[in-house]
Formats: sequence, structure tokens, C-alpha cells
Amino acid sequence: MKRIFLAALLLSLSAPAGAVAQPGPEQRIEAVRRRAAELSIPVALVDGKVAEGRAKGIPADRIAAAVEHRLEMLSRARQAMGPRAAAPADLSMGADALEAGVAPEVLNALAAQAPPAQRAMAIAVLSQLVRGGASSEHALEQVKAAMNRGPEALRALPGEAAGKAARPGGPPTSAGPGNNPGRGNAGGRRGEGGGPPASVPAPGEGRGRGRGRGKP
Repeated sequence: MKRIFLAALLLSLSAPAGAVAQPGPEQRIEAVRRRAAELSIPVALVDGKVAEGRAKGIPADRIAAAVEHRLEMLSRARQAMGPRAAAPADLSMGADALEAGVAPEVLNALAAQAPPAQRAMAIAVLSQLVRGGASSEHALEQVKAAMNRGPEALRALPGEAAGKAARPGGPPTSAGPGNNPGRGNAGGRRGEGGGPPASVPAPGEGRGRGRGRGKP
């Protein structure tokens, strides 16, 4: 009996460090939920991402990785926006903006200047312009000017900007290195028809939803 015990002990001591059980996807997701609560980030923003991934049939390990990354972006958006990130929709749009390449200081400036009822839409428009190739600073000036003209002008801004870029002699915002001219042209066609991109929420939309737009 003593020999069996010693043999088992030696086997356990010789096991490689990597053999320690790693947390599974569900444990990782639950850890993200707990961490979100600790950071005062609405857990619903995590749960919505999980539900979206499951509805699409995405493997659990990829969903876990997606929500881990999403929490990081939500945390960065909270830091950039400060108290203006109180509404879940505003915080979610802020995370989307950082994913799109918006500079944190520009996100902070827009969050501070946009009226609460238009903040989520303004941030979504800013993200759309930056994805189209505009710099964060130039996009901010465009969004501020559109806000002064009213919600409909703000909502129509991405289509108008894409239309101008698609015309001969237009500003090279969507044809520069690293950008996708095809996306710019498609946006231009929609802009010429007067309709905004579908990703830009209508005035007052999304204030209570806060659903992330990134793919798990």
C-alpha cells in the first residue's frame, strides 16, 4: 500500500505545469460578467454579446474570446468618455468607435459636446466616417457641424461624405492607403440617394439597448 501511495505521489509531482486544468469557455464568460459588474459596466452588454454569438452558432471558445475583448474595449471607452458613458447605448457606441480607430481624446470631446439624446447617434456617425478613411479630428469637426444643423443632418452625414469622396475630384477620404474603395463607392451610392447607412441609428434609437456591433 505504501509503495502505491508513493508511486501516485511521484506521478503527481512529475506532472507538467501545463497539465493544470484551464477554465472552460463558460467559466471564462462568467468571469467576464463578474469583472464587468466590478467595473460598473452593464452586464447586459456582455450578455447581449453572448446571446448574439450563440444565436449564430459560434463555438463557445470564440464567444468567450469575443466577450473578453469586448469588455476590454468597453472599459477603455468608459475611461475615455468618463461620466458621459452612463447610458449603456452610449458606452457600447464608444467601444465601437475605439474599434473603428477613433482616437480616445476625440471620443471624449464628442461625448462631452453631444446632447444626451444624440450622443449615441453622433458617436456612431463619427465611427462611420473614420471607417471611411477620415481622420478622427476631421470627422469630429464634420459631426459637430452636422449636429448644429439637427438630427437628420447628422444621420445623413456618412452617406453625404461617401458620396463626395466617390465623385471625381472629391476628397480622398475613402481612397487612401489601407482603405477599401469598394466600401466607399457603395456608401456613395447610398448617399446620393439621400439615405444614411443602416449602421447609423435614427434619432433617439438605441438609448436603452446598448448592444455591441462587433462580431463574436
